[in-house]
Amino acid sequence: MHKLTVPISDEMIRQLNVGDTVSLSGAIITGRDAAHKWMIETFIIKTQEPRGDDLEVYEAIKPLLKGGAIYHCGPVVAGLESGEYRFVAAGPTTSTREEPYQGDVMRHFNAKAVIGKGGMGPKTLNACQEVPCVYLHAIGGAASLIAQSVQNVLGVHKLVFGVPEAMWVIEVLDFPAVVTMDSHGKSLHQSIKNQSKEVLNKLLNQ
Repeated sequence: MHKLTVPISDEMIRQLNVGDTVSLSGAIITGRDAAHKWMIETFIIKTQEPRGDDLEVYEAIKPLLKGGAIYHCGPVVAGLESGEYRFVAAGPTTSTREEPYQGDVMRHFNAKAVIGKGGMGPKTLNACQEVPCVYLHAIGGAASLIAQSVQNVLGVHKLVFGVPEAMWVIEVLDFPAVVTMDSHGKSLHQSIKNQSKEVLNKLLNQ
């Protein structure tokens, strides 16, 4: 198992290959549909002007994402009334919804790991080679177990998006995951898809 600590170096990313197991520690940030759309439209393709706390949030997340990780997660969070936040559940959400955005977000912020479930497509895989970066597959259906790796909730940005869509800054310790897309152009998800297609074709042609 490879132990990764944020910030993650390019050298460390290049050492990882599809199928490697990792444990991740350090401060990472969650982000789903609303967060990715906001990052793209406000700061990358700039189709809308920053407003409200946009610039403040941007400056706060830049150092977190540089050499860091973004987690596709819609957590269940306790302590919303008191502000003493605690993750009750922290399972991964399906990553493919972020395929239109992810590669550009990775390049812009120099992120080194994307965590989710289900894998992503060719645009993200290309960015993994360029940045470099890896896609880490977290265990679906193990939300409570993964929450145990969340040591602290360090803060939250864009709570206006709603609890699942907000950008939660969390400190994790030994977060378990598997490399399923690496910086060498390999995707376990695509390989399985190709193999399944071959088997299906053989069955149909029998």
